[in-house]
Amino acid sequence: MDGVERVVVGYTGGKEPNPTYQNIKDATEAVLIEYNPSVISYEGLLNEWSKQHYPFNPPMKTQYKSAIWVKNDDEREVAMNVLDRIKEENGGKLSVYVDVEHISPFYKAEEYHQDFLKKQRNSRSFTLY
Repeated sequence: MDGVERVVVGYTGGKEPNPTYQNIKDATEAVLIEYNPSVISYEGLLNEWSKQHYPFNPPMKTQYKSAIWVKNDDEREVAMNVLDRIKEENGGKLSVYVDVEHISPFYKAEEYHQDFLKKQRNSRSFTLY
């Protein structure tokens, strides 16, 4: 995506330090996106996220909850506006389950999680569900 400079898979949102995939603790699987705001805005990123994400499933556990982590009140307002738009477009038929939380420490996931789909495409078999 134009303006996105780096995407890192990892864990955030918990109070327990150093989560891993095998020991996720109270963290959530997440991505850290570094971007150039002169090319794409924060709102632009969230708009793209909203096209690729299905926020209507109630969370079964913290590891897989849907969340947006924000740095400040401005980002919180943008995130809430995007979520309001999702609700409006849905006509209130389905509940939106997305937490908006203040940013917390981010822990990079294990290397085999980085560029996961690309690695799968390069293997002998690939199944996308």
